[in-house]
Amino acid sequence: MRTRPASAPAPASAPAPASAPASASSPVTAEPAGGRLAGVATMVGSGLSTQTGAAIGSLAFPVLGPVGVVAVRQYVAALVLLAVGRPRLRTFTWGQWWPVALLALVFGTMNLSLYSAIDRVGLGLAVTLEFLGPLAIALATSRRRVDVCCAVIAAAGVVTLMRPQPSTDYLGMALGLLAAVCWASYILLNRTVGRRLPGAQGAAAASCLSALTFLPVGVVVALRHPPTAGAVACAVAAGVLASAVPYLADLFTLRHVPARAFGLFMSVNPVLAALVGLIGLGQELGAPEWAAIGAVVAANALSIATSRN
Repeated sequence: MRTRPASAPAPASAPAPASAPASASSPVTAEPAGGRLAGVATMVGSGLSTQTGAAIGSLAFPVLGPVGVVAVRQYVAALVLLAVGRPRLRTFTWGQWWPVALLALVFGTMNLSLYSAIDRVGLGLAVTLEFLGPLAIALATSRRRVDVCCAVIAAAGVVTLMRPQPSTDYLGMALGLLAAVCWASYILLNRTVGRRLPGAQGAAAASCLSALTFLPVGVVVALRHPPTAGAVACAVAAGVLASAVPYLADLFTLRHVPARAFGLFMSVNPVLAALVGLIGLGQELGAPEWAAIGAVVAANALSIATSRN
């Protein structure tokens, strides 16, 4: 799931949706078997951490609501990225600030729309819809026939998810698609930010701006709905598990696992989200929903596996 602010690569040829270090994108050569095994284990842990963090965060929805949980998440993400990126904010020029500001806007909107979608349609379906963002970027930048087939497969999955039913929550679906648009925009903006600012400075500055934007939101939520210790703990856990842990884990993973293998594993995140939702939250899905999730995952995996990059 794409609730974390950094480092999980987008499918196929799309750039990473956040600020993985430049060295992470370099080819992995002559990696010892032990290092590869550790990298795979870290990938699994990172994916489970992301989805578990979102699931735990949803437990605070009855008290804080999605907005309150996202606000806390933004604070945690900012602290983590500021510590890692150490941006030199006073040296930023206007040409560096405006893409950072847009990135902050997209970052906040992405998480808010995703968590609102999770509240309405469940973790598995919300993450699947959000994952269409980077998949669309990857397919749109390709002219290969196989990617046309991948687009058709993914579209079939979306149609299955959004088929008219008495219980269909179209607003929740729309929020999931908005999260997808934001994630795609996040990827594209990171190209600009990455070219203009070194390392993780751009992502750190964007997270800081986003957290400042959510500061009054958090105050209003706290005044209108006094938080309980348990709700705050769940929201903080969501920030740690869905932001801090995956970011640091991915920094390690990308030094030991080829980028294509990393991308293939990331394509399984909708499945992990559905499983975590089922086991942790009791969110059951029917056969059509599982088939739709499988279609989106298959489209992404096929695109990456057949890529020459």
